[in-house]
Amino acid sequence: MAENDATPTLPKKCGPYISSVTSRGMNLVIRGIVLFFIGVFLALVLNLLQIQRNVTLFPPDVITSIFSSAWWVPPCCGTASAVIGLLYPCMDRHLGEPHKFKREWSSVMRCVAVFVGINHATQKVDFANNIQLSLTLAALSIGLWWTFDRSRSGFGLGVGIAFLATLVSQLLVYNGVYQYTSPDFLYVRSWLPCIFFAGGITMGNIGRQLAMYECKVIAEKSHED
Repeated sequence: MAENDATPTLPKKCGPYISSVTSRGMNLVIRGIVLFFIGVFLALVLNLLQIQRNVTLFPPDVITSIFSSAWWVPPCCGTASAVIGLLYPCMDRHLGEPHKFKREWSSVMRCVAVFVGINHATQKVDFANNIQLSLTLAALSIGLWWTFDRSRSGFGLGVGIAFLATLVSQLLVYNGVYQYTSPDFLYVRSWLPCIFFAGGITMGNIGRQLAMYECKVIAEKSHED
């Protein structure tokens, strides 16, 4: 009887995690891996669209994959997605402002769809000039933040991500790693920061949603104990 009472019980529901995984560190690793593969998938799809429309040009010797993309692009985007997805919920906890706006997977999937649509607009929609295109995408990106985020931390991180990512892109193009057709913002396109901003908001929402499951697992385990 005493042995039965001493046997620990595990939570009945553990979201997407394995029931034996209860440590915060392991959950953090799992979230990072999931975010990495989501970033890789989105990078392959979006980069393929840009290459098909001749927005991005890679030297022939680096076009090595079946998706006609440089091999280093998906891993870099996956790593950035993991960092961003983990940073957003961490910043929410640090600021003491838990994000509760539209916290369900259906909203997150709509956010992903809007982000893909914004990126697709850079290849499919013809504008009179680059300034008109950049202003339109800026409005759409801010609209994405307002519709699916509305947090000050989310907006601030999105702006910071857009600035850093654009700077890195400038350096890569300057060193001849790849190039953009018709650059109008130093070495890149002027609408690129808008894409990075929208991508940061999107991955942040995915990261926040995944973090909710970790909190749920910990809460259920504490309740069972």
